Amino acid sequence: QVQLVESGGGLVQAGGSLRLSCAASGRTFGYMGWFRQAPGKERIFVASITGPGGNTDYSDSVKGRFTISRDNAKNTVYLQMNSLKPEDTAVYSCAAKQLRWTGYTHWGQGTQVTVSS
Repeated sequence: QVQLVESGGGLVQAGGSLRLSCAASGRTFGYMGWFRQAPGKERIFVASITGPGGNTDYSDSVKGRFTISRDNAKNTVYLQMNSLKPEDTAVYSCAAKQLRWTGYTHWGQGTQVTVSS
């Protein structure tokens, strides 16, 4: 059974840092990413990383502050979040897919990140 399990969320003051982790079990994926959903808003893309080359992509709102990485040996993807802002407050979800041209097929349960001002 494929599972994505996130951890590392919490409460932090503005300007602080958090690191999210997403451990995948059951199989490996070509692409893994992070999305977030703020209260009353749609889920949006945050960052993604490919398996083979480690190519990364970021939304403009987090570029320069967040870093996505993966440890293929542990089948785990990370999201290092620095210089956090109150508008980063959301439920962050890990997602995975095998192919570049498909939507994400597997999702984690999400972890809450709250940034206080």
